[in-house]
Amino acid sequence: MPNSASAKKRDRQNEKRRVRNKARKTELKTIAKKVERAINDGNRDEAEMLYRRYAKRLDQAQSCSVLHKNAANRHKSRMAGKLHASLQAS
Repeated sequence: MPNSASAKKRDRQNEKRRVRNKARKTELKTIAKKVERAINDGNRDEAEMLYRRYAKRLDQAQSCSVLHKNAANRHKSRMAGKLHASLQAS
């Protein structure tokens, strides 16, 4: 338990940030699943639209320090590779 007022405030701030960061990460996972589903279903237009949304959200998470820059780029690259491979196959 924090004793000083500043430590108590840090606890409050950390809890707010934890909840906010968790929501952002959950949204990223949800969008990633939607992109994967669209790729697997062969829905090209929807997959491309969702990928753009996914990449945008990854960039936003990176700018808010929810994800490291390299991690965000890695996720984008892997998803783009899957999307590109599915477009080549069809």
